[in-house]
Amino acid sequence: MKAISIGLLGLGTVGSGVVQIIENHQDKLMHQIGCPVMIKKILVKDENKERTVHIERELLTTNPDDILESPEIDIVIEVMGGVEETKNYLLKALQNRKHIVTANKDLMAVYGSELLSVATENGCDLFYEASVAGGIPILRGLVDGLASDRITKMMGIVNGTTNYILTKMSKQGSRYEDVLKEAQELGYAEADPTSDVGGWDAARKMAILATLGFSMNIDLDDVKVKGITEISEEDLSYSKKLGYTMKLIGIASRLENKVEVSVQPTLLPESHPLASVNDEYNAVYVYGEAVGETMFYGPGAGSLPTATAVVSDLVGVMKNMRLGVNGRSAVSPQFEKSLKQPGEIFSKYFVRLHVKDEVGVFAAITSIFSEHGASFEKILQMPLKQNELAEIVLVTHRTSLQDYEDILQKLNDYEMVKEIKSTYRVEGEGVI
Repeated sequence: MKAISIGLLGLGTVGSGVVQIIENHQDKLMHQIGCPVMIKKILVKDENKERTVHIERELLTTNPDDILESPEIDIVIEVMGGVEETKNYLLKALQNRKHIVTANKDLMAVYGSELLSVATENGCDLFYEASVAGGIPILRGLVDGLASDRITKMMGIVNGTTNYILTKMSKQGSRYEDVLKEAQELGYAEADPTSDVGGWDAARKMAILATLGFSMNIDLDDVKVKGITEISEEDLSYSKKLGYTMKLIGIASRLENKVEVSVQPTLLPESHPLASVNDEYNAVYVYGEAVGETMFYGPGAGSLPTATAVVSDLVGVMKNMRLGVNGRSAVSPQFEKSLKQPGEIFSKYFVRLHVKDEVGVFAAITSIFSEHGASFEKILQMPLKQNELAEIVLVTHRTSLQDYEDILQKLNDYEMVKEIKSTYRVEGEGVI
């Protein structure tokens, strides 16, 4: 029985986990595939660096062509990160008829359709389960488990760093800056956390999910993105008073082949399953016309959870090799891209205002909302100690994004409104 040979691009956190799983689960892999699985070469930046896993020195190389051009290597696992250079490596591997497993959401969000097309042309598999939500098998769930259903909505927590930060801020009243520093020390957040806290990491994952779930090419530019950097302790306190929990939520919804994809801080009722997903955990809620509601939950990052998804994809590729059906799993999108316009996107909204504490102001604000057919579901009003101001917190009933944006513009222009302090999307019912 000829062994299947692997070339590994990268030996960081996830790469080390892949090595561990392939070594420690060799008997299970052998049972599933019917032949040994060997790591033949590993691309690293520094062959002399100390590592958390024991690796034979002759397996290491700093020359990518030792993997990409080697006739002995059947499958390339990419866990090195990066976009442009990595894309060129994978194109070369595919042109040399090597199958690919990648955990790179940045790459797949930008060049996924091009790489999948080249993979199909060359009769190769390109699997990328680990690119979204770490150890949760969400992509396989959409492509295989829910293949017969029509997905109407996906919403979830797909970034562990921001979920960790918001959990600590909500539960312990910690300041954003302090929790971010703690998350960096624990390795949950990068030294430059912009991609996470700005919502871009989650946006890339939602673009991938929407592309698969809706069978439509969704680009990163199609995702409306707002991060968590402006969330205040007051926002979290008011959310709690109203019966909500604040989470950074990715939403992809479809109605009659028009879609909306966004990532933004969102208020969820405390009874919602996603509201109890804490710390670095991820969860994705999927609505299907036939199946109803399902939820995928688990660790969204980390060495072994992500490596588990990578090796699961590896098993899929190897099974296809044994059956001789590689390169046939990629399905071209069924639908032309069609994005909802602001007038077609409906939601509830939370808005916090500082206004002049004078008679008639609230009536005028109510009038601005009612002009656009927007009514209030919840209202909190209290005086502020400084400058004769009052603070008003409102949660609207469902209204269109277009109407809501027009309302915000009019509130900005109204001289009695000192400042719009914050505004967030609301999903579901709170209390009061």
